[in-house]
Amino acid sequence: MHNHYSKMFLYGRADAATSSPMTDYAQLSRSINTLVATIDQHFRPYLCLESVRPHDPVEVRYMPAPWKLLGTGNYAAVFNHPNYPELVVKMYAPGRPGFEDEVEVYRRIGSHPAFSQCFYARDNFLILKRLQGVTLYNCLNRGFRIPSQVISDIDRALDYARSRGLRPHDVHGKNVMMHEGEGLVVDISDFLREGSGLAWDDLKKFYYWVYRPLLSPLRIRIPLTLLDISRRVYRLLRTLLKRKA
Repeated sequence: MHNHYSKMFLYGRADAATSSPMTDYAQLSRSINTLVATIDQHFRPYLCLESVRPHDPVEVRYMPAPWKLLGTGNYAAVFNHPNYPELVVKMYAPGRPGFEDEVEVYRRIGSHPAFSQCFYARDNFLILKRLQGVTLYNCLNRGFRIPSQVISDIDRALDYARSRGLRPHDVHGKNVMMHEGEGLVVDISDFLREGSGLAWDDLKKFYYWVYRPLLSPLRIRIPLTLLDISRRVYRLLRTLLKRKA
């Protein structure tokens, strides 16, 4: 990856719309610099990250303390260091594609309250603003009430992404979140790929036709097993009907 990507984000303007102390530009720059040094010297040389099967999440065989694993996807894993609570490091597994596309997506998104923000990108890793919240998938499992404002916020965020020349698709309950009654979009790495956006439209139909009138008033907790079965059935039907996400 050429160095101009890292410079673009390291010296890009932080989101001034939040009250977070990380919005102080000088502090942010110092934090990024020290975090990059920590990654290069004490994290990457010891991290063992593998993609065993292309369609399954990557596997973290080993990571040095005190790093914490926040999540894994089919291409990359996301980590956090306790000294940098407002930042995360997204590391692509060796041989997995998508890094350059994700950097370009974040370049186009810039700073927006419903998305993360990229501050640095180099050699298959990105340093991103950490988003706090609970995925809508986990909200269903825990019985948390999802206000309609969350759905509206995500709709507006996806419209903004489209206005930046992106193609939001495969937006589902595991990559959108709720935080203090507001909606957030977590995973935007595929927004350069072709897609219909029907997955989000289908989720909204479920919200307005099933969740809001039936599940929300009762605060029903849906078991994870049932949620996983529902996801697999939905994906199977989408494949049979040849409907892109």
